[in-house]
Amino acid sequence: MKYLLTITTVLFLTSFAIAQKVDYDKKVEELGIKLITPTKPMANYVKAVRTGNLLFLSGHGPSRPDGTSITGKVGQDMTIEEGYDAARQTAISLLSTIKAELGSLNKVKRVVKVLGMVNCTPDFTDQPKVINGCSDLLVAVFGEKGKHARSAVGMNALPSNITVEIEIIVEVE
Repeated sequence: MKYLLTITTVLFLTSFAIAQKVDYDKKVEELGIKLITPTKPMANYVKAVRTGNLLFLSGHGPSRPDGTSITGKVGQDMTIEEGYDAARQTAISLLSTIKAELGSLNKVKRVVKVLGMVNCTPDFTDQPKVINGCSDLLVAVFGEKGKHARSAVGMNALPSNITVEIEIIVEVE
């Protein structure tokens, strides 16, 4: 009897999990996020490399849909809030590359790691508040699967004076 109850519980939980499967492509639309055409690499590298069930994304900047980038140094040219918005736009760029690489965001099993680099003044110490723009969006899209290990560091300069550069590692199907 105890064994039968366990099988029944497992079957119920499995069917509940299947019924609760989130469509991440649809979730992006529901959040009002418009993915962009991924930009071309600036040098001799690729935007993403898959090995096994991991997808490693190169550093992405805050690319706008029109192809321009958000630029400026946080603590000098930009506020924390503007930096947060730049990191959020970078997350959209990252999601765009993931979808281009995999065909669907539904193949994402988990966001594993985020490395966020902030173009900032030497005395600026709120890099985590800036990179929250990326982290918050990843969690909004993927829920618990979007929670990740993270580093947020300051840089004295980034390519083309972009405000942030972010790279991520994603576990995929």
